Amino acid sequence: MSHSRIRVVDLETGGNGRQDVCEVGWQDVVLGADGLWRLSGERGAILVNPGRPIAPDTMAVHHIRDADVADAPFWREVAPDVLRPEGGCLALAAHRAGFEQRYCTPRFTGDVPWICTWKCALRVWPHLPRFSNQMLRYLRSPEGLVHEVGLPAHRAMPDAYVTAHHLRDLLNEASLEQLIAWSREPGLLPRVPAGLDRGKSWERLTLDALLAFAQDRDVDVRFTAATELARRSEAPAPVEDRPVQGSLL
Repeated sequence: MSHSRIRVVDLETGGNGRQDVCEVGWQDVVLGADGLWRLSGERGAILVNPGRPIAPDTMAVHHIRDADVADAPFWREVAPDVLRPEGGCLALAAHRAGFEQRYCTPRFTGDVPWICTWKCALRVWPHLPRFSNQMLRYLRSPEGLVHEVGLPAHRAMPDAYVTAHHLRDLLNEASLEQLIAWSREPGLLPRVPAGLDRGKSWERLTLDALLAFAQDRDVDVRFTAATELARRSEAPAPVEDRPVQGSLL
């Protein structure tokens, strides 16, 4: 297995319920001799026959038409070579990787771990207002990102290329092991995403509000609320205000 490569992947799908894959793109990130991670020249994309018509509302996003994929190979034919390249890789990565993992199953990937750049960005850059792939692109302006290579958005290779810049910078701020560990947990949200407390940091919430969020339907909200509750339970009890001079009585 290669000890210096992580493959970033991005999928476009066809909609219509099962959302079968209609394009896969990739961009490799490699570890240099200087100990820093950087993008390699290895990237590409392959159109995939989803086995059913592409939904019009999905075509309106990525502009891949039925005619474009009519003679393309099926996902089961494409996936092994893309996801298990010659020489192997340390990990696979994607932005909101849970989506890609629906299709990039262990059948195709083996036991290679995943990195979710969305979850890791929440941890490393919590001060940012938003964390979508394209918002991170313009909020951060990653060094070396060639604007035209990252276009059009919502196509597999350009999106993987943009994600790879985020991954490179994350790897150069935190260890590979740490990114994998964060990716295995739900997202740790820096601020409340919705409701009356929207936009507040979790530290500002009342105990009752936190307990309510700990029962939320959203797994990331539940996890973040539980994390804040655990933090508070471990904090030392506040010291009562006392006069500098004690009473003589």
